[in-house]
Amino acid sequence: MSEALIRRIQELEADLKKLKSQLKERSEAGDDPSPNEHTDCRPDSNTSSSKKGKKAGKERPFDFSAHPRRHVALRMAYLGWSYQGFAVQENTDNTVEARVFEALLKTRLILDRQSSNYHRCGRTDKGVSAFSQVITIDLRSTQFCGGPGVTVPEHVDVSAKNKATGSELPYVKMLNRVLPQDIRILDWAPVAEGFSARFDCQSRTYRYYFPRGSLDVTLMADAAKRYEGTHDFRNLCKMDVGNGVLQFERTILSASVKPVQPQHINCTDQYDLFIFEIKGLAFLYHQVRCMMALLLLIGQKLEAPEIINQLLDVQSNPRKPQYSMAVDYPLVLYDCHFEGLSWKQENEEVNHVLSALQQHWTQSAVKTHVLHGMIQGLEAIGGVSSNHCWLVEGSKQRTYRPLLERPCCESLESRINHFVKRGRLEREEGENGGEMVHRGKRSKHSHKSPSLPVSSEMSLSKQSTDQKAED
Repeated sequence: MSEALIRRIQELEADLKKLKSQLKERSEAGDDPSPNEHTDCRPDSNTSSSKKGKKAGKERPFDFSAHPRRHVALRMAYLGWSYQGFAVQENTDNTVEARVFEALLKTRLILDRQSSNYHRCGRTDKGVSAFSQVITIDLRSTQFCGGPGVTVPEHVDVSAKNKATGSELPYVKMLNRVLPQDIRILDWAPVAEGFSARFDCQSRTYRYYFPRGSLDVTLMADAAKRYEGTHDFRNLCKMDVGNGVLQFERTILSASVKPVQPQHINCTDQYDLFIFEIKGLAFLYHQVRCMMALLLLIGQKLEAPEIINQLLDVQSNPRKPQYSMAVDYPLVLYDCHFEGLSWKQENEEVNHVLSALQQHWTQSAVKTHVLHGMIQGLEAIGGVSSNHCWLVEGSKQRTYRPLLERPCCESLESRINHFVKRGRLEREEGENGGEMVHRGKRSKHSHKSPSLPVSSEMSLSKQSTDQKAED
C-alpha cells in the first residue's frame, strides 16, 4: 500500500471522528439535526413519525363530562365455546364481558366500568352460549334535550349547545365494528335510570341441545315436567355458599323435551336433535346442567323419573349425591324476558349478524356431515355404534351405581360453618335473638349492592333472584 493512500485513509478517519464529535455535541445540547445530517436513508418516515408524536402529545383526553349519559339495555348474542364464561374473572381475561368492556372503552361510550352503572342479566359459565343475554349500562349520548334514561350534565348550557334532539348514537353498529365475530350486539332499548338487567328480568329461558342416540326421549319429556313449580334445588346445582348464595328455592315456570324438527317426533333416527327447554324466574350456579344430567340418566334408564322428586325432597335427602354434570357446549341462554322495553333494531346490523351466524352454521354443518359420512362408512363395513352418552362429564362407570347409594357432598349447614371459619361469612345475632349469616368477602368485579342476611335474602324477591345466575 502506497504512502499517499495511507495518508488519505488517515485523513478520512480524522474527518469521520470530527463529524461524530459534532453530532454528539448537538445531541447533548438538545438540538435536532437537520435532514441533511441524518445518516438514516428514510428521512421522510422519521419526520412523519416525529410529527405524529408531537400531535399525540398534544391530544387532549376525551371529556365525558361534556356529554349526556343514557341508561340503556343492550341485548347480545355470543358463541361461548372459546371463552371462559361471560363474567369477568380475576384469573383470566378470556371472557365475553371482558371483550364487551374493551369495545365500550374503545368506542368511548363509557369512561370506565366502575362509573357505568352496569348490571348483567345472566352469568353464563365456560363454554355456554347466549342468544338473548341482556346488560344495562350508562352510555354516552347525543340527547342534550333529554329523553328516556338520559342524564344531562348540570354545568352544560343546552341553549349554547344549540343541539336539537336528533338521532341517538348508533350503539349497535359502533360496538359490532370492534367486537369479535362471535360476540354480536342485537339491539338496544332506552330504560329508566333505576332499571336493572339483573333484578328487573321477568324470566330466563335456557335450551340444551342433544341427539336422540339410544335415549328414551318420551320418558325424559315426562320426567322434565317434575321440575316445574317452586322447589329447593340444592341437590341439583353447585352450592355457591362462599359467594353468599344461601337460599336455594327457585321457581320453574315450564320444562319440556322436544325435537328440534317437530316432524321427526315419531322418528327413531339416533342422529335427530332434541331440546331440553326450561323457563324460570332465576337459576342457581350449574342448575340447568345438573337438571340435564338427571334427564340423561333417566333417558338411559339408569334412574327412574322418581329420582327427581326424591332429590327435590331436601328433608329426606338433605345432601347432594356425587354425580357428574352435563357438558357445557350444548347450553344456550336463549331468552331473557323484560316487560315494557322498546327494543330498537337496525336492519343493516341485523343482516350483518345473520350473515355471520350463517357463516358459522355453514362451517359447522359441513363438518357434521363429514363426520356423519365417516360414521356411516364404518357402520357399512360392520362397525357397531356405541350406546355411550357423550354429554356427561367424566368417564363412564363400568358398573352403574344408583344416585341414592353414592357418597354425598357436604350439607348446607356444614358449608356455611366452613366459610364462617374462613372469614368469608360472618354470623350476627338478629333483633329477635335469631342467628343471621351475612355475606362476607366480595370480588372486586361484583356489584356494590349491600350484603344481606339469610333472612333478608329470603324475603326480598329481587335479591333472591339470580344470586348467581346459571352456568
